[in-house]
Amino acid sequence: MALLDGKVAIVTGSGGGIGREHALALAKAGAAVVVNDLGGARDGTGASQNMADQVVAEIKAAGGEAVANYDTVASIDGANSIVETALDAFDKVDIVVNNAGILRDKSFAKMDEDMWDIVIQVHLRGTFCVTHAAYNHMKDRGEGGVIINTSSTSGLDGNFGQCNYGAAKAGIAGFTRCLAIEGKKYGIRAFILAPIALTRMTDDLPIFGDEQIKARMTPAVIAPLVTYLASDLSKDQTGKTFLVGGGRIAEMKVVTCDGITKQDEGGLWTPEEIAAKMVPGEILMAE
Repeated sequence: MALLDGKVAIVTGSGGGIGREHALALAKAGAAVVVNDLGGARDGTGASQNMADQVVAEIKAAGGEAVANYDTVASIDGANSIVETALDAFDKVDIVVNNAGILRDKSFAKMDEDMWDIVIQVHLRGTFCVTHAAYNHMKDRGEGGVIINTSSTSGLDGNFGQCNYGAAKAGIAGFTRCLAIEGKKYGIRAFILAPIALTRMTDDLPIFGDEQIKARMTPAVIAPLVTYLASDLSKDQTGKTFLVGGGRIAEMKVVTCDGITKQDEGGLWTPEEIAAKMVPGEILMAE
């Protein structure tokens, strides 16, 4: 019996790159998969059914079950249609991988409102819309589920020229941490994925200029973690953030350091006192 036999998964943005590998891996593990992709360019322009259809054909050729969906993730109507595609074809949804995304990179001084809005709309709003539709189905069905949302080191650590993208990805991380807390009541687990891989979204980044690095950064190495998180092998976990790429998997955490507490003056610091306690280059304040 395969790891995900009897499960139904939705993978958004799965017509290529990381999403395609997610869809193929989940199908190989036994899940029936809704392959969602608008079929647009990296910047979100255009649309085509070819990308989703091709992945569906690959899954079926390997003996799996899959259907295509071409709706946008960035609207409630589109998200509802994606979930309805799963319900019409397979009667339920057990797993959602929110992977759809676009890029409109620009240094902040040159970024305009449209560049900001569309990236937030596709990434952050899109994750909300699809998750909302699937979460309510899982909640009402009463059998739990798994939601895996794609963040990025651009949002968790920062990156030049990606204030819009970083804001969206940081928002996704915060959203997912809250969702994991609420979902416990219903057996719905939520995870944050920060993948690093060579795809059409990243192929012009300087980090991928080295051929040896390129060979290790295939998106195929991301998918096993998603399969693990989607399965009962991770049934006791939720709310965690994972950096994954190049064969490495590492948990990322928001860390609050010990710091120091002022005991007198009602805890009211002066700016000069704070300056005296700060240690350059350290994340802790000196006693």
